Amino acid sequence: MDDLIFFDYNEKSSVLLIFFFNAVVFSCLLFVKGIKGEEKSSKWLAAFLFLGSLYICPFMLGYAGWYSIKSYREFMFFVPFQQLFLIGPVFFFYIKTLLNSDFKLAGKDVLHFLPAAVYLIYSLIVFVGDKLFFDEYYFYADGRDKDLDFWYQMSGLISMLFYLFRSLRHYQNYRKISLQELSFADEIAFKWIEIFAITFGLILILRVLFFVVNPEWGEFGSKYWYYLCFSILLLYISIRGYSNTVEAAIIRFKTHHLVELKPFSNEVEKDSKNQPNDSLNQKEWKDKIIHLFETNNIYTNPNLTLSEVANLLNTNRNIVSRAINQEFDMNFNDFVNKKRAEAVIVMLENGKHTDNTLLSIALDCGFNSKTTFNRAFKKHTAMTPKQYISKYGL
Repeated sequence: MDDLIFFDYNEKSSVLLIFFFNAVVFSCLLFVKGIKGEEKSSKWLAAFLFLGSLYICPFMLGYAGWYSIKSYREFMFFVPFQQLFLIGPVFFFYIKTLLNSDFKLAGKDVLHFLPAAVYLIYSLIVFVGDKLFFDEYYFYADGRDKDLDFWYQMSGLISMLFYLFRSLRHYQNYRKISLQELSFADEIAFKWIEIFAITFGLILILRVLFFVVNPEWGEFGSKYWYYLCFSILLLYISIRGYSNTVEAAIIRFKTHHLVELKPFSNEVEKDSKNQPNDSLNQKEWKDKIIHLFETNNIYTNPNLTLSEVANLLNTNRNIVSRAINQEFDMNFNDFVNKKRAEAVIVMLENGKHTDNTLLSIALDCGFNSKTTFNRAFKKHTAMTPKQYISKYGL
């Protein structure tokens, strides 16, 4: 009976157990949240945290003495706790699903999970061979856990670095397109993705450092400190990731009327032959855009999109975007925010700030938040609103 509940609660195993328990709890909470709210991204993050909790297991249980007891040691040997080929793809698809709640796995996406499937088959072969076919260990003759083999650890690290790079490229593409398409791009920037990517990247950097400092990964040695760092960062991801589900819900609400942002070249635009103004040159388009913004003050719409501007000009998004990029040397988001900043300046010069707060003026001019207002104003004037007021004695 004692063997069934054996766990050596020493300093190392107990600390890792606490982090393991927290990761499992947050994984369950996110999974339930994903089911109830039909949030696919929450399910992917739940899977990531669960894989992270499994990643801790060999060392948590190892420090608890499981490798020193035959029945426990066999359990550790034959259960592939560290699914290194799964962590990267799960991270990648979490990012994709977070940016597009309508994303669904396609047939070709299964290929991303092929290496993990191969490793599971390999683990099954090892189990069947050593437990059912051979009288003595063949695969485990060296007495080392296969999860900790150098080739697997190195391959897993490369896999995770690859998917981190792919995820960052996908996010950068999303940001580039949103800045070209939306006047409220900062409001749907998903800053959490940058934080998550930096944290995940830090985990991998630490992993590389520990490879250099202690390349004999099959031995426990000083690797406890790496697993402690990993556990702390995983807890941070758990807490921030869970709280981010609220931010993600707000962003989805703001963009519920938008289709997934895609490069213009991949989108079917209106037939330019049917557009009477499409033959205009860039200078003429510039004049029309300025006239539209100054006459109708459409920048005061906090949810203004490039498509709406194109519709008002009776043309397509490509033409308007190209005109703004080339004639004004900025993207759509910066162009609209510049117009809003200029409108704020006019109100400041008219003394509106003496009866209204700066935030109230900013909102009236189309800004969505104080942060976006301050950033755009400083980008346009090289000063904060208060510095501008002080400098010009307004």
